[in-house]
Amino acid sequence: MATTTPSDVRPDPPHSPDDGSLAEFGYRQELHRSLGRYASFAAGFSFISVLTTVFQFFAFGYAFGGPVFFWAWPIVLAGQLLVAACFAELAARYPISGAIYQWSSRLSNATFGWFAGWIMVIGQIVVVAAAALALQMVLPAIWSGFQLVGTDPTPTSPDGAANAAVLGVILLVLTTVVNILDNRVMSVINRVGVTAEIIGAILIVVLLLTHSKRTPSITFHTGGSLESGLLGALLVGSFTAAYVMIGFDSAGEMSEETHNPRRTAPRTILTALGAAGLLGGLIILGGLLAAPSLTDGHLGVDGLSYVLTSRLGDGVGKALLADVVVAIAVATLAIQTAACRMLFSMARDGQLPFSTRLSKVNPRTGMPSAPAIAVGVLAAALLLLNFASPDAFLAIGTTCIVMLYLAYAMVTGPLLIRRLRGEFTTEGTDETGARLFSLGRWGVPVNALALLYGLVMTVNLAWPRAAVYDPAGGHWYFQWFTVLFLGITVGGGMLYRAVTARRGRPVHSSSVMGEDPERQI
Repeated sequence: MATTTPSDVRPDPPHSPDDGSLAEFGYRQELHRSLGRYASFAAGFSFISVLTTVFQFFAFGYAFGGPVFFWAWPIVLAGQLLVAACFAELAARYPISGAIYQWSSRLSNATFGWFAGWIMVIGQIVVVAAAALALQMVLPAIWSGFQLVGTDPTPTSPDGAANAAVLGVILLVLTTVVNILDNRVMSVINRVGVTAEIIGAILIVVLLLTHSKRTPSITFHTGGSLESGLLGALLVGSFTAAYVMIGFDSAGEMSEETHNPRRTAPRTILTALGAAGLLGGLIILGGLLAAPSLTDGHLGVDGLSYVLTSRLGDGVGKALLADVVVAIAVATLAIQTAACRMLFSMARDGQLPFSTRLSKVNPRTGMPSAPAIAVGVLAAALLLLNFASPDAFLAIGTTCIVMLYLAYAMVTGPLLIRRLRGEFTTEGTDETGARLFSLGRWGVPVNALALLYGLVMTVNLAWPRAAVYDPAGGHWYFQWFTVLFLGITVGGGMLYRAVTARRGRPVHSSSVMGEDPERQI
């Protein structure tokens, strides 16, 4: 791994007993360890941000699948829990920032791992942009004055799309500033925001269920605009669940800033996903049961904001929507932080353009400032697509899901090969002397199902359905946006590596689970 030279020595951060855990991987401790168990949980939960994503994509799932889209939720949750269990094992054994990049590199080879990290970090940047867009689903519903552009707040209208971009850019400025300040400030904001989100989510569930107008049997009814029956409704309806339940690996992403990461990160990865999955499923069910009408068209356009304000009244409904705004802001902050850590980890190994600058950590704040600015600027640039066409909203959202699902498969795939070869160890102890988290004899079946699920969902999400991606017709590039964006991402990565190889730029070597440390990128 990367080593330090006398000219590269930087001031030591505040000392922690966990700092030596990086030495075995060839890194110095530069990020400040200040995160406890709840802060680690908050990192994963706030990336998932059940309120942000459910409010953002509920209308989409209902519009295309009808009430039956609810059943895609437990299916996706089960699949993602399989993936999370594999990640929990890796987080215990490799507590390093840049989790997907680091894990994939050590399980396969450095070239494959680099592409996993490349796809993941670009996907994370797209997720930052998509999360910031979610403000449009909530703020205008609270007060019409938040509609700064035009008069139509519908996210798929020209006015709504443009206003979503404006609100998103404002939010990105704020989250970028926080990501530069101090990791303790960021942690406090994250923990307070997650606490508020959990309380708000529980209140929303209770209020919606106590204002039910129908029974849960409604979830067995199909509907929506698709004509492909139950399977089609579930496949497209799964977009909502798939978009919500990503980012649980962020607890592993923050390992270099977490106390006792080998013990803490595996547990918080699983609890963050489990908590978000439970709350999100109940919110969707409550929304379907409490909606004033399932046929007046509002539920497929305005989503849960319409349900809250119409069933609970403007006062209570808007107060809960204000809590959703907090959740969106904290989610955007957490996702940007995760992307920053991925950039930092890859740059620390000299694997990105401007690596020297991107790998620099402010010794006072313990924050890599350049990655925060880079992610903020790039995400804001993506938001400009919303000015080009309202359909960009869905294109951006789906693209980021596919990117992360593919990156996840680039970890679970090599991990399965390692297991089948008998090369993945389940031994070891954490910082307290207890055994590391392990799936034991269930490792191979769980891993195999996790990989299969991830590949199926990647194809499902990327499939260029005209009815979904280009409903107005005439914009073939939106129908193929996800495939094109992924192709450009991979092609850009190949071009960058070819250019750097031609220039003779040195690459790092990595010790891959005890194998030959001279595997080169």
